[in-house]
Amino acid sequence: MILTVCPSPCIDVNMEVDSLSVGMVNKVISKKTFFTGKALNVARGLARLGARVFATGFMYEENGHGFEHELHCEGVPYKFVWNKGRMRENYKFIDRKSMLTEVNDVSPEVPLEKQEELIGLVEQMSQKCDGLILSGSLAKGMTADYYYRVLRAVPHEQIKIIDCSGERLFESLKCGVDLVKTNLAELEGTLKKSFDSKQEMLEGCREVIAKGAKHVLLSLGKKGAVITDGKKAFYSKSVNVAMNSTVGAGDGMVAAASNAYFKGCAMPEILKCGVAGGTATVTEPDSISFTKEKYEEILSSITVEEIF
Repeated sequence: MILTVCPSPCIDVNMEVDSLSVGMVNKVISKKTFFTGKALNVARGLARLGARVFATGFMYEENGHGFEHELHCEGVPYKFVWNKGRMRENYKFIDRKSMLTEVNDVSPEVPLEKQEELIGLVEQMSQKCDGLILSGSLAKGMTADYYYRVLRAVPHEQIKIIDCSGERLFESLKCGVDLVKTNLAELEGTLKKSFDSKQEMLEGCREVIAKGAKHVLLSLGKKGAVITDGKKAFYSKSVNVAMNSTVGAGDGMVAAASNAYFKGCAMPEILKCGVAGGTATVTEPDSISFTKEKYEEILSSITVEEIF
């Protein structure tokens, strides 16, 4: 079983508009509400691929109970650390050109005793799991070393996968991490460098590996992704699909790549699955995860090439 930990769930309100004009009245064409959070999206994707998964993280009393219904429908067991107050609500405006504009709320503060309660729950649940996936932002007032504290609660021999950047990434690497998923903008921001070539990108991945990662999965968006362990590297080009929304694409990549990683697949297969998961997610207009059918359809058309 795979444990997913979501430190900062949120409610996404996605609104389709004809065009978005600042300072003007904008008419909403359609509106959809999603109960989301990076690690929770990953849990959904894993469940849709048939993996056994357990979800945990922080939750909020005023508007959090919809998450329980969503996870129940997906067949994902869960246990949350409940907090007083109202969780953040993010607004995403998508215009007819598929341009995404986001307005992200700030989470309420999580008391120290609740932070420790979640670490204790992770320690307890990890005894029943094969590993952990930790991803997402932190609530207001929390420090980056919380990632380190969560990962430290997991037995050393278990698989640890993270999707984060900046100081959270550096703190995570102190524990040793099996797979880091990041994208190009995040990698550049974390290392405070600009990468103009594939070789420079791979050098950036090697820096992350040198600090404590075994593998780095680097998303290049529409251009595909690369994976490396510092010794070998592989590239996969994405396939052309009808893009409905990029929301959740990174989480779809993490879910599918993690599913392959926990099965013991080699790097080319992990990469192929990750690209298929991310690509399948962007085809879904009414969901923040992919369908297994669409995933398998795309997976069959993806190829991988060895870089070195």
